[in-house]
Amino acid sequence: MPLGSYLPLPEHGRVFTGERQVRLGDSTPSGRLRLDAIARYLQDVAEDDATDAGWPSSIGWLLRRSALTVHQFPTLGERVRLDTFCSASASRWAERTTTVTGAEGGSLQATAIWIAIDATSGRPTRVGELFERLYLPSTDGRRASVRLSLPSPPSDAVEEARDWPLRRTDLDILGHVNNAISWAAVEDEMGRLDWLPQQAEVEHNGEITLGDSPRLASLKSDTGLDLWLVAAGRVLTSARLQPGVPATDS
Repeated sequence: MPLGSYLPLPEHGRVFTGERQVRLGDSTPSGRLRLDAIARYLQDVAEDDATDAGWPSSIGWLLRRSALTVHQFPTLGERVRLDTFCSASASRWAERTTTVTGAEGGSLQATAIWIAIDATSGRPTRVGELFERLYLPSTDGRRASVRLSLPSPPSDAVEEARDWPLRRTDLDILGHVNNAISWAAVEDEMGRLDWLPQQAEVEHNGEITLGDSPRLASLKSDTGLDLWLVAAGRVLTSARLQPGVPATDS
């Protein structure tokens, strides 16, 4: 699709709709909905969809990458509608697209690649017959890919990286750092910028646990901002922001 365009809602197949209101704990000092709060909204509506569909607890989902296209950030007090559907699939993973529309003009769309995981072994598993029956019709035959594309950090960016301490409150039920925390690191580094992103992408190269001691590296250029969470020579998370409108945050 052209840069900045949205994938339309499917003409057939399952679409699940949820609502949220932007609260104080979701907002920057200027009132803009933060990236990590958006990530939580997306997780919540995906979980609500799975619960409503009767998805079995024997199959979980591991996030591989997620991307946002933002036309206008929602703001404090704004009620937003989230329409989510399966937009592409494969035998062991799938792409979920969520369109967020605010009552006061907020507008963004997110895509996320999730890998199906056997809850007992923790290994990738087939999505199964229930998934194919419920979610495949909305894909219109599109195929999902788990291939990562963001670059590795250059050595000088790693050398200048700053500590990014983890907390027990960052952990999810699996004992891994929640995906929204990577977006919190991106949000924090955005304080260096005089613009807000129109495009934002995060790739999860590997799980992050409380035993890791991540450092946050970044590299600003004329075309945007690249970021990485690194630990002990490993890249944990990669991110890229591309400019949009001027920032108003303090």
